[in-house]
Amino acid sequence: MAEIIEPIEEYGLSNKHKKRSLFSKIGVVGCGRDGRHIVSLTALSGMEVVFIEVSEDRIQEALKDIGHGLDTKIENWGLTQSEKRATMGRIKGTLNYSDLKGCDFVIECIRYEANGERSTELRKEVFRNLELVLAPDAIIATNATTVIISELAAELTHKERCISLHFPITHTEARLLEVVRGTFTSQEAIDKIYLFANMIKYLPIPVHESSGLVSFRLLIIMLNEACQIWMENVASIEDIDKEFTIIYGQRYGIFHIADIIGIEKLVMMMEDMFHEYGDKKYKAAPILWRLYRSKQLGISSGRGFYIYDEAGKQLGPNNLI
Repeated sequence: MAEIIEPIEEYGLSNKHKKRSLFSKIGVVGCGRDGRHIVSLTALSGMEVVFIEVSEDRIQEALKDIGHGLDTKIENWGLTQSEKRATMGRIKGTLNYSDLKGCDFVIECIRYEANGERSTELRKEVFRNLELVLAPDAIIATNATTVIISELAAELTHKERCISLHFPITHTEARLLEVVRGTFTSQEAIDKIYLFANMIKYLPIPVHESSGLVSFRLLIIMLNEACQIWMENVASIEDIDKEFTIIYGQRYGIFHIADIIGIEKLVMMMEDMFHEYGDKKYKAAPILWRLYRSKQLGISSGRGFYIYDEAGKQLGPNNLI
């Protein structure tokens, strides 16, 4: 009589019997500057991350840039080589939405167009594609400040799992997450996002659905006023930034922050907010339009309010007049 050997999986901790923890795998659609920040942040927090890009070249470019960012952490004694290897091992780039199956949470983070816009219709298409491959309770989010999440969710079957987030990326210590509840967003989705924020050691701040949220409504008012002060020749760009940093304890000056975020992003955001609220205080100052039209977009182009070298290091104020 043949010996019957029972499979050991029934008694051991096989993969099929392990309970997968929430947010063990997340997805990011679009791995530009914002997307890379989110991919790096979540992978460093121990999560498996799959990001989607439009070509293999873009995937390799993103992986290379994320690796360089981790090298900077190593140089500043914030990371070891083995931790970098483990972090990069948790990151995968792909061209296919099907590779996002099994994700608990996917963040849309598609690139801005050359003119600074991100198409609402393109984002709706991303949301529709995500609904085809994700489980009904997986969260679909957008990383945005002016797009209304209710509009993106309106055509989906499972609208209740859609939410809007904003990760500030001006500097890495800005560990705050603006969480925007849409018309259809469930309390369960909100609770999950608060858990996610705690896992990445970010402070979640609830914000009502509105263009510009809190962070950018404050920022652009300050930026417009700083531009007006400079155009009136009250003080130089450099000295206005010194006052902003020293008196108010900021890490960067207001003009330097604009260069970090990107002039094209700010101008288009301000246009959206001006049309939304109809208040001229949101209208971009003339100098911002001058920079935008001349492709002096900040650190990304090497010139904005300041001039930068290839590493993005600030060299001095730009001669804008």
